[in-house]
Amino acid sequence: MPDNEVTATATATALYDYSAYDYSAYENEISLFSPCNNTTMKDFSTVFLATLYSLVFILGFIGNGLVVCVLVKYHKQTNLTDICLCNLALSDLLFVLTLPFYTRYIVAKRWTFGDFMCRFVSGSYNAGFFSSIFFMIVMTLDRYVVIMHAHKVARYRTMRVGIILTVLVWMLSLCVSLPAYVFTSVVNEGNRDLCDYFPENEAWNHFNLLTTNVLGLIIPFLVMVVCYSRIIPRLVTMKTAKKHRVVKLIVSIMAIFFVFWAPYNISIFLKFLSDKKSSSDCTWEQNLQLSVTVTEALAYTHCCLNPIIYAFVGQKFMNRALQMLKNWIPGSGSTSWKSSVVSRSSEVTSTFVV
Repeated sequence: MPDNEVTATATATALYDYSAYDYSAYENEISLFSPCNNTTMKDFSTVFLATLYSLVFILGFIGNGLVVCVLVKYHKQTNLTDICLCNLALSDLLFVLTLPFYTRYIVAKRWTFGDFMCRFVSGSYNAGFFSSIFFMIVMTLDRYVVIMHAHKVARYRTMRVGIILTVLVWMLSLCVSLPAYVFTSVVNEGNRDLCDYFPENEAWNHFNLLTTNVLGLIIPFLVMVVCYSRIIPRLVTMKTAKKHRVVKLIVSIMAIFFVFWAPYNISIFLKFLSDKKSSSDCTWEQNLQLSVTVTEALAYTHCCLNPIIYAFVGQKFMNRALQMLKNWIPGSGSTSWKSSVVSRSSEVTSTFVV
């Protein structure tokens, strides 16, 4: 493949398919969009993304790692909700563990980890992203059936069902992420190794855009709206002090998900449409690229909030976490921890706060 063809393919895919994570696009934009000068944009992207990815990695690793540790420690008391929560945390961990590689890629402006790691990191990012979304959908549906059809589904919420759902979700995530494993590779350009996404044809670029928008935003948000719009009226009728807290939590879950992911999906879709034009305005291209960069980074911080939204707001989980930290930290006091006995309505609302 000629150098100019490689450059054009790398930039075209990376500008609207950020699952490929081709940060060499920042280097190539000047030659492709001349006379646009994106030096300022490149410098901003390098500092902004490297800094934010580092913060997301640290916070996401600590938060999700603590969730996994707590659930593993209390695995004998595990239910279907805990299984989904654990896998959600594992998905976010898989995602954040790819960020140090891309931080290094941004700073060094070259890929230094070889072809295998290029494919593995890109595919793992996709698998972590989609599995996180899918497990949020499963948790939403689980909450729906528990509250709306509690007596009918109680016998089906077993460990076996949880394991089957876990396997199916991970298999689906890997299938959706397969193109990243197959078509991502290292190419040498200008004495630099670049990790890029090289699909066989344009259809795979369309596939990536479709899966990111439909599976990553539209379907999960619709599931949340439909399920929670029916759950809230049921909760309001319950005689429990927790109902208002849970309603606020539900609204927060939907609002946070939409606010964090919708701008990114809209930006990459606009970028896709812009790249289809034969000519474009320089200022528009720069603003659009800036929008993709900022909204992408904002969306990735969502994995740091998942432990707070789905785990640490729950009294049961918080007590477990504090008890475990107390055992880890010497001299933390002799605070006694007691388990609370809850009523049926409290058990229903606790589904939201683990």
